[in-house]
Amino acid sequence: MNRQPLRAVIADDQALVRTGFGMILAADGIEVAAEAADGAEALAAVRRTRPDVVLMDIRMPQMDGIEATRRIVANGDHNDTRVIILTTYDLDHYVYAAITAGASGFLLKDVSPEQLVAAVRMVQSGDALLAPTITRRLIERFAERDEASPAIVRRDLSGLTPRELEVLRLLATGLSNAELAERLFLSPTTVKTHIGRILSKLDLRDRVQAVILAYETGLIAPGDGARPRSPGSDGHSLT
Repeated sequence: MNRQPLRAVIADDQALVRTGFGMILAADGIEVAAEAADGAEALAAVRRTRPDVVLMDIRMPQMDGIEATRRIVANGDHNDTRVIILTTYDLDHYVYAAITAGASGFLLKDVSPEQLVAAVRMVQSGDALLAPTITRRLIERFAERDEASPAIVRRDLSGLTPRELEVLRLLATGLSNAELAERLFLSPTTVKTHIGRILSKLDLRDRVQAVILAYETGLIAPGDGARPRSPGSDGHSLT
């Protein structure tokens, strides 16, 4: 059975970045549906091409990537489109704003070709929390419950089973599916099923929202369960 190729839009104000990422994706059979030099162009490209994934730079003229992400996610016609934020700095404070706007994850611009392709494919399927170490550090820095900060989601967790709460709590520490399976003595398929049920019950788009929700509801506090790692040991783990 022939499947439609995964389609992506690349939004970055640097032409060389767009070209380079486009070549990497195309070499792996991912169709680059359009390129955009700013957020407004990205919005137009998404409306026109209805891609599976948008690679979105943050700092762009006219309209930045945060506002463009917010508008893409808010548009019901684009519910299947996932946004990956591209950033130069792993603790760029704009990244958290972009994730709360609805981005499904983020990557550093120095990502390897293999990691870029894997990230696009995985975030499109909803299976991965991108770059868990970086994401965990980011969330721990910015996701402390501050009444002045708008929450991405507020949900009652009472509908989750004890096992699902345990999975959500561990997921929020940055564990991958494989690590969750090892920690809980479950098969990877069972872990995936639990995560799918958590997302469905809480009406969440993906794992990124689930992690932020865990912090915002107080299920886990910044620093809880985070394991010390050597630099780069899992900075781009994708499963």
